[in-house]
Amino acid sequence: MRLVFLGTPEVAATALRRLHAAGHDVALVVTNPDRRRGRGGAVSPSPVKAAANDLGLSVSHDVNDAVGVGADLGVVVAFGQIIRPEVLDLLPLVNLHFSLLPRWRGAAPVERAVLEGDDVTGVCVMRIEEGLDTGPVFARAEMRIDDTVGVVELRDRLVEVGCDLLIELLERPVAEWIEHGEPQEGEATIARKITTADRRIDWSEPSDVTMRRIRLGGAWTTFRDRRLLVHSAAVVGGDVVPLVVQPEGKAAMPFAAWRNGADPQPGELFASIDRRSR
Repeated sequence: MRLVFLGTPEVAATALRRLHAAGHDVALVVTNPDRRRGRGGAVSPSPVKAAANDLGLSVSHDVNDAVGVGADLGVVVAFGQIIRPEVLDLLPLVNLHFSLLPRWRGAAPVERAVLEGDDVTGVCVMRIEEGLDTGPVFARAEMRIDDTVGVVELRDRLVEVGCDLLIELLERPVAEWIEHGEPQEGEATIARKITTADRRIDWSEPSDVTMRRIRLGGAWTTFRDRRLLVHSAAVVGGDVVPLVVQPEGKAAMPFAAWRNGADPQPGELFASIDRRSR
């Protein structure tokens, strides 16, 4: 099948490689422009552009180019741009969305499922419409959320399952299924982008809520007015105890090593494992 692929981050690059390996003719890859990444500030391509270059595929940064290459279908995975109605009118597009729609429509479905303590999530192949993730669904698969798994690992699992769904769907001619998706049913919820505030640890919250924040990645607290990242933790005796932390401007380290050096005093955070006074 002749495709246009639209995506930007590494999860989308994984899907692009899977589609190419399955034998699909990817006529064009559309992705976000190169930007400065990392501390050095060097300009570098998105993961999808890098993968496309490795595969010898044509790349554009203009969504309008998707309609001019004779594709049967556009496949969208974590693209990060609004697709205008005139493009949708000329080329059918399907999206790999990492939730069980209509729950968690929007930008951060995996993160919101973890943060809200959902037991089950999943992935859908759905048609893109003008509304936010409102289109009919062609295929879906459920996945239980292991409460020890972080967002990155969970998303990676969903990508693999979603790619299997997508490749299976694309074995059939587009005309056979593109007008026959199932309407979304049930209460819709919106997966707003995760903010710095969402990642801030409030030690007065229940331990399960704190652990969910840590599983998001980038969870933080403050110690002596400086930010301290908490990369991993465990629940011991009902309390959340950090395992790996990262002080501002330093590398990640075991919590015990950091605590020995910081030497928290009575009344400070982490002065004792059993007390969470500030």
